Order: sequence, then structure tokens, then C-alpha cells
Amino acid sequence: MMNLEQLKYPVGKFVKPESITKEIIDSAISEIENFPSLVKFEIQNLDEKDLQLKYRPEGWTITQVVHHCADSHINSYMRFKLALTENIPTIKPYEESLWAELPDNNLSPLVSLKLLEALHERWVYILKFSGKSCIG
Repeated sequence: MMNLEQLKYPVGKFVKPESITKEIIDSAISEIENFPSLVKFEIQNLDEKDLQLKYRPEGWTITQVVHHCADSHINSYMRFKLALTENIPTIKPYEESLWAELPDNNLSPLVSLKLLEALHERWVYILKFSGKSCIG
């Protein structure tokens, strides 16, 4: 049985590589590109009852996690664009737990899936075509 730490971080905590290689960058871009498809695969056959399940004790529902991914990835995309266009970009944090309580989290997770699909298409495009000096 998994402990709470394993449930919070099912793929483990981030470990910074010693150096950033083209392979690492390409792999990260591929993960971003494939993410919406992975989410779709995981939720496509879930009913409303399933979507309200929590993935861990005291955690969010599956629906909240999908909406959180959309919120989080919008912020990541904007931060990346700020880094491309400003000398000293200001990164504004946000209260994730409060965002998870806002009314738009009552929408179907398919709404956030559509958002993720469009956002990731743009994000991958800018990652691939913004030039080596911008990302590595």
C-alpha cells in the first residue's frame, strides 16, 4: 500500500539534472505535447460518481485535479512567455487551493480538457520554434 507521500508525488519529486541536454528538452516538450491525450485517456470512461472520487485522503476530486491542471498549465505557459519577452519577468504565485473552490470547478472536466488541448498545442509550438537560445 502506498503511503501519503507516494500518493502526493506518484512519479516522485523533481530531481534537477546536472546539465540540460537537447534530449532532456526534447523529452520535456514531448511530455507537454502528450499530456492532454493522457488526461483524456484517464477520464474518458469515468462517470460523474467516478469523477468525484478523491485520489488520496484529504486530496482533490478527479474533476478538481483536471481543472487544476488547466489552471496550472495556463500559469506555466504565461510564465514561459514572460520569460521570452521580459528581461526580469515577475512571476506571480496564486492560491491553488482557493482556485480549486471557484465556481468554474463545477464544470465538466471535459471543458478543462479542451482548454489543455488548445493550450498545449500553442505551448509546444512556441517551445519548438522559439529558438535554442530561449530554452537551452
